[in-house]
Amino acid sequence: MKLSTTALLLAGPLSVSAAAISSILDYSQSPLGVEPTNELPVNGENPLVFCEDPTKNILQIEKVDISPNPPKPGQVLTVTASGTLGQKIEKGAYVNLEVKYGLITLVKQTADLCDQVTNVDLKCPLNAGKLTLTKQVKLPQQIPPGKYSVLADVYTLNDERVTCLRGKDIPLNMPGQ
Repeated sequence: MKLSTTALLLAGPLSVSAAAISSILDYSQSPLGVEPTNELPVNGENPLVFCEDPTKNILQIEKVDISPNPPKPGQVLTVTASGTLGQKIEKGAYVNLEVKYGLITLVKQTADLCDQVTNVDLKCPLNAGKLTLTKQVKLPQQIPPGKYSVLADVYTLNDERVTCLRGKDIPLNMPGQ
């Protein structure tokens, strides 16, 4: 299914990119009348947030940019990501991936991370250190417009969290909208 390939391509660079957010935002102080949020946005031009405080993740994501943002059916999506991988990632690492269209689950699977990183021109083992990647993919014209949610939760073979990212209510508009 083309959508699941597209979803994996979107999730793959996110789960394999790297390096620490330049500064962790302080959500403890909010203006009067404004509810504090616990969401920690991923630095860059993207609709992504970390699932939880990323400071203990093996992959410290510096920045993720997607263009166009939001993605559009029938257009080329460019994902550029950078960061630092704190340790070598060996075969057996995995990603729990979920893609929803509104309330409808389109993809819910656990995939071998090393099989998926080939989609972003990487291969296992992934060595510790700086990572930078850029990937382009033409999105199918047949993707229905609407709001999508993506979850990519990545672990080592020993169940150590590499990273966890989610994009909630990502609008996918028709070209020209």
